[in-house]
Amino acid sequence: MIDIEIIDRKANGRRFETPLLFVHGTGHAAWCWDEYFLPYFAERGFDCCALSLRGHGASEGHERLKWASVADYVSDVRRVASGLPKAPVVIGHSLGGLVVQKYLEQYEAPAAILVTPSPSEGMVWSGFWLPFRHPVLMIKIALAQDYSVMFATPELAKQFLFARDTSIDKIAEFVKRFGRESYRANLETLFDLPKPAMIRTQMLVVGADEDALVSRRAIEKTARAYHADLIFLSKTGHDVMLDDGWKTAADHMIEWLSERIS
Repeated sequence: MIDIEIIDRKANGRRFETPLLFVHGTGHAAWCWDEYFLPYFAERGFDCCALSLRGHGASEGHERLKWASVADYVSDVRRVASGLPKAPVVIGHSLGGLVVQKYLEQYEAPAAILVTPSPSEGMVWSGFWLPFRHPVLMIKIALAQDYSVMFATPELAKQFLFARDTSIDKIAEFVKRFGRESYRANLETLFDLPKPAMIRTQMLVVGADEDALVSRRAIEKTARAYHADLIFLSKTGHDVMLDDGWKTAADHMIEWLSERIS
């Protein structure tokens, strides 16, 4: 069995019995939630944890990462969730948003939050423009068989993951911690689509006005598919939890959760 890294933060004066489980996106790991979100949510009364999916961070499986599937990632989330005292709220970012959607097809959760997620319609339309605007980059991705090439330098990460005003020096520190991603899992964002009709979990969808990867239309369509609440963050890029507007995003999420799991 693959060993999975978990970063765990206990509530400072617990206000909520339901824990939160955070799932990262392409090329990230549990650390991306612990930079700001986990301490902030713990201070406000939530027991919360983040996992590094297999082949990411300090989890095992790096040597087999290229062909890891979304189903494998769902299995990782299930293992961590089943070890918690209560079924957690599941919170997924980007590719992790697809993992959460597929998780909810099989397992119950008291609530879920999708943060700039791979949309319910898949990434075909949101990513349709990439080969035309960035043909050389797409060739490099195909040769490496790794979509995290898109974030391999501070300049690329700023273009695709962060708001225009985010400091390049700050981004450079994050880029040092980015890793590889499963080629198969990223391809599955195109065709292994979620089945909203199978999911009844109450949900919040979080979009970002400066998201260069997932279109506003796709985010809105995802919210409609799940009859979910929807917020859009201004002056924020795709990496909501690391961008300068992270606190505004966290406060919206805490307010929404407080009304549903208190």
